[in-house]
Amino acid sequence: MTNERRQLILILGGARSGKSALALQWASRLGQRKLFIATAEPSDDEMRARIAKHRAARGSDWTTVEAPVALAAALRQHAGGFDVALVDCLTVWLGNLMCRQEEPKLRAMELLTELAARQTNVILVSNEVGLGIVPDNELGRRFRDEQGRLNQQAAAVADTVVFVAAGLPMLLKGNPP
Repeated sequence: MTNERRQLILILGGARSGKSALALQWASRLGQRKLFIATAEPSDDEMRARIAKHRAARGSDWTTVEAPVALAAALRQHAGGFDVALVDCLTVWLGNLMCRQEEPKLRAMELLTELAARQTNVILVSNEVGLGIVPDNELGRRFRDEQGRLNQQAAAVADTVVFVAAGLPMLLKGNPP
């Protein structure tokens, strides 16, 4: 790891905005030893194919750990041996928690505590879900509200926050690596 201060970077954007591609690019700037913490679960054939495609695109210089629910624990157990840990994504992680009827606020506090104690650079990818229409059902509205709170909490502690639209990053806070 370099002698520079360890960074916490939050990359926000809509679906297919280019946020994951930017996260991979920036992670490569932060060091050679790269950890990818995946939150998606291979729940159907389409998702399995999507996961395989993303894993192949990252290449063999990434170590992948799957953490669909225990994200704070995965960071604590694995990230210390790497120059950078990329979490993709907080939105899927939150959905996993809510599907399991876990308390998002408690898990978010665990994650924020772990991020404060981080021993490596961390890049978080998350969807900005508050720009669309108001969901027509209680679960959808609760998810949108929880995601908005989680994004705000992560942005508050992040050194750098970027919003990506149409593949173009817009710096909201801090400096890119």
